[in-house]
Amino acid sequence: MKGIIDRFEGKYAVVEINGVTKDFPKSIFPKAASVGDVVEINGDKVSVLEDETKKRRQEVEKLMNEVWDD
Repeated sequence: MKGIIDRFEGKYAVVEINGVTKDFPKSIFPKAASVGDVVEINGDKVSVLEDETKKRRQEVEKLMNEVWDD
């Protein structure tokens, strides 16, 4: 399953999956994982999807520029 890291709370990573948040043990995430990363979760293995994360960040940046561009 794919999701986006929403935040870290103590020993948990809160991941948004299809609009719903779910808690996962922080210990199964790569050390370099950060808020906003797109991840793929397979059981107790988590991979950061770097290309999708980069694309998502670019889209968010573009939207922010459109909103603040006066």
